Amino acid sequence: MRIRLPASARRSGPLRVAARTRPPGSRRRATRRALPAVVALTLLTAVYGCRTPIVPPGAPTPWPTEYAQQWQWQWQLSGPLDTTVEADVFLLDPVRATAAETAALRSRDRRLVCQVHVGSYAVGDPDATRFPAAVRGAPARRPQSRWLDVRQWDALEPVLADRFRLCRGKGFGAVALADADGYAHRSGFPLDFDDQLIFNRRLADLARSLDLSPGLMNDVGQVAALAPDFDFAVNEECVRLRQCAKLLPFADAEKPVFHVEYAGAADRFCVSTLGYGFSSIRKTRDLSAWREACRLP
Repeated sequence: MRIRLPASARRSGPLRVAARTRPPGSRRRATRRALPAVVALTLLTAVYGCRTPIVPPGAPTPWPTEYAQQWQWQWQLSGPLDTTVEADVFLLDPVRATAAETAALRSRDRRLVCQVHVGSYAVGDPDATRFPAAVRGAPARRPQSRWLDVRQWDALEPVLADRFRLCRGKGFGAVALADADGYAHRSGFPLDFDDQLIFNRRLADLARSLDLSPGLMNDVGQVAALAPDFDFAVNEECVRLRQCAKLLPFADAEKPVFHVEYAGAADRFCVSTLGYGFSSIRKTRDLSAWREACRLP
């Protein structure tokens, strides 16, 4: 099987080959000097030749533990999608992203994560009318959105399963669950900790059944309980909110933590988050293509 290294690891590889022109009399000396490089290149070719593509079709994205702290990532939900960003992981809206764009990213061995709102719906969502009135609650985070009654799994599961299938159909190998913390907000329903826990675990199982790697977005209050059920975490502003330590169950298990801050100098928060083992970037709140990434050690 062939698992490609993160772009950051590939860029920092020890071997660099430069073409040079030498006079005929130096060919023998050049050959002797080149032998170690040839041997190294042969060994590297053998190693990489037995690995598998990072996002094989029909299978969830793997996250090798030895690279858990090495993934560079990008999160873009607005503006024209920039597929040239030097990142290993792209977190995208599966409705806005086209099959051609995801194919272009996959051709460059990028890992694709789709963001799916599982605990809310917005009026503009293509499937908004599929949610019965009984599961629609109080206004949620997004404009013209409402929380969902996560206790009513039978009503929600068919719609959410189709949202996940859209991800797979467009070539995503992983899904990040957004708005998976309605119990901690005024949702319009008497949701408690256990209601949310059951719902989120069901979603992780549903994602796996559809060949998607499940990721938990925010919901830091349940990280300790849910880290074993999810493959990675996505977090917003744990530095500003002083919540980074709560994400350690993922980092300690060598699972990726993709973290973003919207304010402050990156060189300041990077020191803290890299120490935690997170992959951190700075973005603007509109989540356009612009990003400032922390330099990995």
